[in-house]
Amino acid sequence: MKLLAHISDDKTRTQTIEEHLTSTAALAGNFAAAFGAQAEAAYTALLHDIGKYSAGFQQRLQGGPPVDHSTAGAKAAIQDGNIPAALAIAGHHSGIPDLGNPHDTADESTLVGRSKRRIEDCSQWKQEISPAKAALPPWLLRQPDNLTMAFFTRMLYSSLVDADFIDTETFMDGKAAPRGMGEPLSALLEKVRAQAKRYLDSPAASPVAQERNKVLRACMEQGAHAPQGLYTLTVPTGGGKTFASLAFALEHAVAQKPQMERIIYVIPYTSIIDQTAQTFADLLGEYNVLAHFSGVDYKLTEKDDLTPAQYRKLLSSENWDAPIVVTTAVQFFESLYANRSSRCRKLHNIANSVILFDEAQTFPTDYLKPCVSAIAQLVQHYHTTAVLCTATQPALTPLLQELAPGLTAKELSPDPAHLYEVLRRVTRQDLGTLSAEALCAQLSSAEQVLCVVNRRKTAQDLFAQLPAEGSYCLTTFLCAADRRRQLDEIRQRLKAGLPCRVVSTSLIEAGVDVDFPLAYREAAGLDSLLQTAGRCNREGKRRADESLVYRFSLDGKNLPVMLLKNLSALQYAARKHTDLSSPEATHTYFTELLQLKGTEALDKKGILKATEHGIDGCMLPFAQIAGRFHLIEAPTRTIYLPIGAGAPLCERLQKGEVSRTLLRKLGQFSVACYEPQFRALDDAGALALLPDGSAILMDLSNYDEKTGLAMNVETGVGIFI
Repeated sequence: MKLLAHISDDKTRTQTIEEHLTSTAALAGNFAAAFGAQAEAAYTALLHDIGKYSAGFQQRLQGGPPVDHSTAGAKAAIQDGNIPAALAIAGHHSGIPDLGNPHDTADESTLVGRSKRRIEDCSQWKQEISPAKAALPPWLLRQPDNLTMAFFTRMLYSSLVDADFIDTETFMDGKAAPRGMGEPLSALLEKVRAQAKRYLDSPAASPVAQERNKVLRACMEQGAHAPQGLYTLTVPTGGGKTFASLAFALEHAVAQKPQMERIIYVIPYTSIIDQTAQTFADLLGEYNVLAHFSGVDYKLTEKDDLTPAQYRKLLSSENWDAPIVVTTAVQFFESLYANRSSRCRKLHNIANSVILFDEAQTFPTDYLKPCVSAIAQLVQHYHTTAVLCTATQPALTPLLQELAPGLTAKELSPDPAHLYEVLRRVTRQDLGTLSAEALCAQLSSAEQVLCVVNRRKTAQDLFAQLPAEGSYCLTTFLCAADRRRQLDEIRQRLKAGLPCRVVSTSLIEAGVDVDFPLAYREAAGLDSLLQTAGRCNREGKRRADESLVYRFSLDGKNLPVMLLKNLSALQYAARKHTDLSSPEATHTYFTELLQLKGTEALDKKGILKATEHGIDGCMLPFAQIAGRFHLIEAPTRTIYLPIGAGAPLCERLQKGEVSRTLLRKLGQFSVACYEPQFRALDDAGALALLPDGSAILMDLSNYDEKTGLAMNVETGVGIFI
């Protein structure tokens, strides 16, 4: 008698274990083919549910108690000497476990501990399936270190869990879900080529546009011929690197044999992800672009009121099955060091992709080594090309030499030094220390000016002293909807020549396209200073000596501790170089900054050491590493705002409705804050708490559409999610 893996919800259909295992194996094998592990993934999938051949599991299908059905397959893989497969199988529901050590007992959750557990007889599987022992990919056998093995295990796990989910979902729904969205990359390339032709053929191109076109042409030409590997694209802010990098990626992906499958665009901040995704969607088509970032890992429990296209995009967010994916560094890197299926399911779809890292200088220093190590693994073993795009290229060569000897980055920009010289659009001056009153007097006397400060509270305080007309305050205290509205107004006023004075935190420094005639930057690192300068005379329509960028310190405001070494590195670079905007100065700055922080600080949580040598005798500690790897150290709490279109959404949420669609829409009307700030509002009776730990702001006197959420506690910590 054929034993069952699943029974449909309506009890009218059944799927045998053999059917489920063979179908899952076919899917998993296809998923892992991009990194040479097709046989290994198929083997893993054939064994993953053999525990369902037990009498206990068959009783479970009829309403019996839960049973462990994953340990049996893990033990079978261990007997074959296949530890990566055993780890993937053991964790295909609960997450990849730690490997452990030989002394672990059967009550331990490690793989070693679970291997010592007694399991129910499920030997009938041997009568129905015959998984061939699979050799590990040759490249893995040549480099069998723990770092490489751990990365491979996560990729194998991803192939298994995505295949398992899809096959189970297909059976339970009675049909295949409409997965896979968008057009072929070759079709998207034609759209980019058409847009590029409009840029390149423009007879009235400004000097700045002409330089952008040189970069664009170089990226397209190299993309069509460059081998798969690691690249840098060093272009001054306003030099068109976003479109040029996309053009390179599509030319490169289509030219590769085999053709690559997707473009993944990684940005530092959630505050600009929708803007970036919309820019790509306007060019390539809404249905070709998926925006996915930290905070939207919701399970699909219902189709809600989604259109077929929206439903397809929702499904694609689970495994990044889309031609263009826009995500954040948090989502990207935390997924690569995760151990749970919700985060790891998409990893196999990173293989055979072109990854564009925008503003690469923002890689978190405390996790720089693990991030660089992950990029190196992807490039060396998973048919992936990575491009580090920035105006201020971080000095990563020493880390690459340490973590991936032989892997070097090639520059795509035709002549960065010349480009920086030609695109010099501002003059920088140091004002020393100013009082808040003196600074506001200078800002108030200017018709159009940008001032970037280090703290959100500082931005609010300065804004309060500016003239009411045309003044704006941009911080993460504002919800996304109000930030977008303000930025639209700012661009309109700048274009119309109307008064426009903006005080902002660093969120405006990455990916926000604005053009001011004058800018101020509170003391920080060189990368921050140059990013602010990139928002001044961005289009090069004014003379450089008329476009001033002032650096200042605020009297009575100590520099945040997290920026002290950045400022010291800037001062060191200033002593070595008269032109701080040059690539040489940037290289000196980042080299000094990394030396000041020290090599230990580049892997603050010991992620690589734990992977290589274990934790307290526990080898390959996947679960413990996942618990350590959090790019955002301080957890935030979400506050939803019942303002504008968010009011009826909050009402639905307060009544107990929870759905992917609702939460996604509410994201535009939410603010993330730290625990002390959240608690202060709660203690004041301003919040209605929700079961998941978030809240609705009931007292709207605590939110202003111009300055955002009112806060009584200032942490001085920036949000980079």
